[in-house]
Order: sequence, then structure tokens, then C-alpha cells
Amino acid sequence: MYLIVGLGNPEEDYSRTRHNMGFNVINQIAKKYEIEVTRKKHKSLMGKGMIEENKVILLKPQTFMNSSGEAIKEVKDFYKIENENIIVIYDDIDIEPGIIKLRKKGGPRNT
Repeated sequence: MYLIVGLGNPEEDYSRTRHNMGFNVINQIAKKYEIEVTRKKHKSLMGKGMIEENKVILLKPQTFMNSSGEAIKEVKDFYKIENENIIVIYDDIDIEPGIIKLRKKGGPRNT
């Protein structure tokens, strides 16, 4: 099972900002794979489904950006998801809009 997390802030004021890019990506993934992300659990909005024959949980933490780890840890522990099966999508002020940067671990300066 994979956990795909989109980071953002739950208030309407943030809905159209770059800071909510993670939520927007989750919305697009959910639409493409017909996964409803409406269940309120683990301090998040979440939905379960299948992507390319893999079970996935799509997650939009409702704890605001700086506390997203609380919600992610709850889901990780509850479903016993390994760290290598967690994908976190978020905005990165250090890269230009439209650029995608992938990394296995580390802070913003690591690649």
C-alpha cells in the first residue's frame, strides 16, 4: 500500500495559492483514478483506491503545513505503511514554478 500525501492549508484563503499545490495535485490524482477524498479521519481528508494495480491512500492533512507530520504519522502507523511507500507532494519556494524535483530524503538543499 502507498500513501500519497498532498500538503497544503485547509482554509479557503489558501485554496488558490502556490502553498496549496499539494492539495491540488491530490485533487487531480483523485479525479483521474476516481478516488473520493472526502473521508474525515486521522486529522485529514482521505480516500482509498487503486492506481496501476497498487492500493493507495490519498491524503490531504487538515492540520496546516507545519503540523502535517502529525496526520501523516497517524495514517502511517494505523495502516502500517513503510516509509519507502510514502510520497509527499508540496511546493518548494527554492525551485521555479513548473519544475518537478524528486528526492528520496533530506531537506530542501538535498537532491
